[in-house]
This record gives sequence, C-alpha cells and structure tokens, in this order.
Amino acid sequence: MCRRLKLTVRGNNVLSKSEARSYLIGQAGLRQTATDRDASAAARKILRQLRCIQLDPLDVIGTNAELVVMARTDGFGGLARGSVYNALLPGHAFEHYAKERCLLPAAAFPAYRDQAEQTPTWRSGDRLRRLDKSLLVDVLAEVQERGPITAAELSDRGNVTPLDWSGWKSTSKATTMALEVLALRCKIVVCGRRSGQKLYDVPSRALADVHDLPGPADRRAWALLERVEAAGLLATAGGPWWSMLRDARRSDTVERLVADGMLEHVSIEGSRRSYLAPAGFRDRTFAADDGRLRVLGPLDSLIWDRNLIHHIFDFEYIWEVYKPAAKRRWGWYVCPLLHNGAFIGRVEPRRDDSGKVHIDNLWVEEGHSVDRDELHAALRRLERQQ
Repeated sequence: MCRRLKLTVRGNNVLSKSEARSYLIGQAGLRQTATDRDASAAARKILRQLRCIQLDPLDVIGTNAELVVMARTDGFGGLARGSVYNALLPGHAFEHYAKERCLLPAAAFPAYRDQAEQTPTWRSGDRLRRLDKSLLVDVLAEVQERGPITAAELSDRGNVTPLDWSGWKSTSKATTMALEVLALRCKIVVCGRRSGQKLYDVPSRALADVHDLPGPADRRAWALLERVEAAGLLATAGGPWWSMLRDARRSDTVERLVADGMLEHVSIEGSRRSYLAPAGFRDRTFAADDGRLRVLGPLDSLIWDRNLIHHIFDFEYIWEVYKPAAKRRWGWYVCPLLHNGAFIGRVEPRRDDSGKVHIDNLWVEEGHSVDRDELHAALRRLERQQ
C-alpha cells in the first residue's frame, strides 16, 4: 500500500514552495503510474483527469500527446505509432482549442458545440472570407456520406489564398480549409488518424453518446473551472494558460466563482503573483511518489506556466524547437526529466529507424544527479514498433 500525502496550507492561502510542488505534481497525475490492464482505458482516464492534452505535430520520440500519456502509464511502451490516438479516437475524445489545440474528453463536446453556435471564434471568420458557403455545405455532405475520411480522400475543390499569421501560412486547399471551418464549428470532428493523416467524421457517428447532449448553462464558468483543474494553479496574470478564456477573463466570472466557493485565490511564498486554485484543493490527497524517473513532453500541463515552475522548482525550461540553432541554449527537441518530486535535468533524445530511443545530449541540474539505469528504463518505455 502506498503512503498518502495530504496538503496543508498556511494562513491566508499562502503555499510554501514545497507544498506547491507536491500539489502540482499530484494534480498532474505524475506521482503514480496508471495500472489499468487495458492501456486504452488508462489513456481515457488520464485525459479525463487532465481535462485536455495539448497537441503538437512534431514526432521525435513521440508526439506531445503520446509523451503526456506515456509519462503516466506503461501501457503503450512497444506499441506502434498512433496507439494513443487509437485509444482515444473515436468516441472518447475530439480535437479543439482549449489551451491551444488540444485533445479534449468527449464529455466536453456539448460545451464546445454550443460555444461555436453562439459565438464563433478561433479565426473562423478569416477562413470564411475565403470560402463560399455552398462549398462548406458540399464538404459537410461528403463527410456525412463517406466519413471517416481524410482531407486527401475528399473531392478536390481547388485552391484559396492561405492565411498568414506572423509568417506561418495555412493550407491553400479549399477542401482542407473547409474542413477546418467545419471542425471549428463542431459540425465535424477529428475521429482518428490514417497513415498519419487526420480522419474526419460527423459527431453523430464519432461522438454518438454525447453529440446531442445539452451543454453547460454557464459555459464561461465551466471553461474556467476546467482550466483551473487542468493547470492546478492558474496565474491570474495574463498568459497562454488563459488561451480561449477571454470572455471569462473580461467578465465577473472569476470573482463570482470565488464568491460562490468554487475557486480560491492562492499565493506562493517569495512571489507576488496570484493564482486560482480549485476550491478545497488543500484537502486533496495524492499517493506517495513511486520513485520513477519520467521524461515529460515539452507541452505537458505540469510545465505550462514556466515562470511558476522556475519559482517553485528552481528549474528553467525553455522549449527551443522553433528557435534558430544559433540562439538555442540547450538543443532542438529537449525534454525535462522529473524524478522524486524534482526536475533533475533535461535530455535531447532521438529515435532511430528501428524504434529505439537514444540520447544525443543530457544536462543535469546543479545539486542533482541522474541515475543512468533509471533514465535508460524511462527511454525504453518510450520505444515503439515502427
């Protein structure tokens, strides 16, 4: 049996750094490895606990979504590429914007569907100005008839002017842009992957159990509560962790949820920043750390707030994948190492053609050491079939 840890908070909701570390690691599900015999069930449980898993297409030793799940369960070690997506899609998850683009539990779909119908956002207007409405109707009808289907398998409807956001250009394919608009509107959903390409289908098939359920009466409150649970401690100062919560931030939602006893204001010793925490978070219990060394994905929810992590762990993490090589301090694709409640270093890994993971560079934090056997065991758990 594992020892249980209970968080205690000093007066005025001021957390010590050690208390904040203990709570955040437990809240992020990084103390114990999920022991479900069914790996797919473990992945679904992890997604429900985390509320969202941030997506990124880069696949060096696994995509970010795969690394997030594999840091919390053993079930996917040695399995083929895409196994995590196969465990969640279709039926148990969908893709949309939360903290950037994320995998979200199927139960959240009605809230996103209602938001898309009431207040379309996510730059859909920029896309709509490039597309004829009849084209959207045609693409939706084709997905309804032929889905699940990839963009490449749909009829070619010519080209459009791509969007340009600070030098990043979107698709120039009219059909693909139409799929983006329809997905943003929750008229279709991503329901899986085929040969690395997204599969699209209508919600009535892909999310049959939830697609027509009523959404929350107060979506702003619902979305903010979900984000606080996902972050553990949500800084009240602006930042990417507030992505897609503009309406909640500009309204009285925060003050109302605090007054209603659903959120708490928290501070941490040595910092002037204020945070929002789930009501009653001090009473949550977490299993004792299992002692496992974990390689975290670069967009793991534990490290969303880099300033917070720097303050309480004394660990500065910078993901430099989009920096020019000459400006990088560490390396291209570098992952943090979490062990026994501390960030002990960072590793630059790579996967060879056989699926084995190797270390190109390893940096150890001052005052810490890395057990090479533990590190190699962690890397073996990330290996997969090709």
